[in-house]
Amino acid sequence: MQLPHTPTLLTATEDGILAVSINRPETRNAMNAQVVTDLIATFKHLQFQKDIRAVVLRGAEGNFCAGGDIRDFARIREISVAPGTDPIAIFNRRFGEMLELVNTAPQATIAIAEGAVLGGGFGLACVADVTIAHRDASFGMPETGLGILPAQIAPFVVERIGLSNARRLGVCGARFNGEEAVRLGLAHFVETDNAGIDSRLSSVLQQIHRCAPQANASTKQIMLSVGKQPLAAVLDEAARLFSVALSSEEAAEGTRAFKEKRIPNWASAQL
Repeated sequence: MQLPHTPTLLTATEDGILAVSINRPETRNAMNAQVVTDLIATFKHLQFQKDIRAVVLRGAEGNFCAGGDIRDFARIREISVAPGTDPIAIFNRRFGEMLELVNTAPQATIAIAEGAVLGGGFGLACVADVTIAHRDASFGMPETGLGILPAQIAPFVVERIGLSNARRLGVCGARFNGEEAVRLGLAHFVETDNAGIDSRLSSVLQQIHRCAPQANASTKQIMLSVGKQPLAAVLDEAARLFSVALSSEEAAEGTRAFKEKRIPNWASAQL
C-alpha cells in the first residue's frame, strides 16, 4: 500500500496493521496545520484500503499529543484574507474534519495514550475504537485556561464520556491520569509501563484479527448512527447491512470455518 506523503507522521505497515505516529517530539507532538493535513490525507486514503485491518495511533518519543500548536494559532490570526472569509474558523473546522475521518474509519483504530494527551490529543483518544492509557499519562482539556475553546473536540468528548463529566472537564480544565481516564470511560485499559502497553496492544490486535474486516466496518457504521437518526431508520439500515453481510464471502467463509472446526481465513495469519 502506497500511503500519501505525510511529513509530520511516521508510518509503517506490517501484516495488515498500519502504525501512525505524530512526529513532532520537540513540541510534545502538538498539532499544527500540517499534522491535521497529514492525518486527513492518511485517513481519506484508508477509506479504500481493505488490506489494512487496524490502525495504531501514537506519538513519537513518549507523548501522544499535547493539543494544538499555539504558534500556529498566532500565525493564522495574521493571515490576510478576502472579506467575508474567516481563516480561523476554516482552520478549526478542518480539525473537526480530521476527527470525523478517524472516528468513522472502516478499520479498527487503537490509540496509545501516553505522556501528554491534551486538547486535540484528548479528542483523538476519544474517537479511537480502543484507547490504551499509560497510568502516568496526563489527560485534559486545557483550552479554556488559554481563553480558547475545545470547539471541535467537545462533541466527541460528550459522546465518549457523557455530558455531565464532559461539562466538568470543560469548565475546570482539570488534568487526570490514565486510571481516571478508564474510570471515566475515555480509555479502556490502563498499563503501568511500556511493556504492559505493548502486551495489551498485542492482545487487542489479536482479538481484532479474529473478526472479519467488513463485518467490523459495518458494525461501526451501525453504532455510529445511533442518536443521529431516528431509531427506526437505524434499524432499517442495520437490517440492510445484515443482509449484505449474510450474502458475503466473509459470512460464507465464517460458516465453513465453523462447520469445519477451524479458524476463518482472515484470522489464519498471526499478527
